[in-house]
Amino acid sequence: MTEPSTPSPLRDRLRAALPAALKARDRATASTLRATIAAIENAEAVDAGQGRAGAIEASAVGIGVAEAVRRELSEADVVAIVRAEIAEREHAAEVYETSGRAEKAGELRAGAAALVDFVEGRR
Repeated sequence: MTEPSTPSPLRDRLRAALPAALKARDRATASTLRATIAAIENAEAVDAGQGRAGAIEASAVGIGVAEAVRRELSEADVVAIVRAEIAEREHAAEVYETSGRAEKAGELRAGAAALVDFVEGRR
């Protein structure tokens, strides 16, 4: 009995596509994927304001005491982050286009289109 195929989470598809883009020497796609993966990982980071420094003698001692559990993002959170990356690229492309840099605007739009493909499950 085979299990129904479910699409892999967006983050996994982005990570899997990065080595392929690097191997193909597709710098624009690789750069877009790296930036998007970094945005997702940054969203998982714990706020720096959660831990407060105090007196040294009151500090915990030992291996791992300073580590904090990272936030767990839902698939919807990841999709929202990728959609924000798409919007950011499209806005930057408009700015580049108005300043006469159509080539850079085209690169940003291509990156945004690649991310749209991932969000919509075409990649």
